[in-house]
Amino acid sequence: MNSSIFFASAVFTAGIPLTSGGVRLAGFRGASGFVGLSARFSSGFRGFTVLDQSIVSRRFRIPGLVMKGQRTLGVTFATAATGKSLHEFTVRDIDGNDISLSKFKGKILLIVNVASQCGLTSSNYTELSQLYDKYKDQGFEILAFPCNQFGGQEPGSNTEIKQFACTRFKAEFPIFDKVDVNGPNTAPVYQFLKASAGGFLGDLIKWNFEKFLIDKKGNVVERYPPTTSPIQIEKDIKKLLAA
Repeated sequence: MNSSIFFASAVFTAGIPLTSGGVRLAGFRGASGFVGLSARFSSGFRGFTVLDQSIVSRRFRIPGLVMKGQRTLGVTFATAATGKSLHEFTVRDIDGNDISLSKFKGKILLIVNVASQCGLTSSNYTELSQLYDKYKDQGFEILAFPCNQFGGQEPGSNTEIKQFACTRFKAEFPIFDKVDVNGPNTAPVYQFLKASAGGFLGDLIKWNFEKFLIDKKGNVVERYPPTTSPIQIEKDIKKLLAA
């Protein structure tokens, strides 16, 4: 079966044989370069990857490409190298207050780098608010970190960002100070997240709305690419809440 590789401005088609069956591939590229790749195999397997080492359980070999099947939820990424838990960090919220993340001990966290002017903004903020409303009383929190590193899509001040999120999308979950998630000025909390869940193409955050799922002990248990919608993560949240 042929595969179709989709880029921002063009579609390219090439035949890629697989011993395990045909594969249909779709990728996209943002301002920071190639971002992701999704697949549907003839065997029925579906998946999406940003070529991330969080996907570890199976491999499908394609000339010039290595794809991996989805890892098992609950098998935490190795945090021994960092020697830390998320709960050891203190961050600044969008109002300028220092917040110790130890206050979230015993809770399941979804950490997201957000932006106000991204094509993913409306769907992500809407679904994040839906998840928060549904599970906030069961020990679930969302921590949103504005970031302007991807296409300059979060240019506003903290006041403007807060007003946008809380007025347009009725966001009630915690929003924090604008941060860098890549580069020399990467916020320490994102250094920890990336060290705990590095990617196949390196530790870089790929785009707005990349997501990290954190267990009750402050360990990273899953990393999701930007195109994974919050609703798609709901089943994983429910499993961790029940654990």
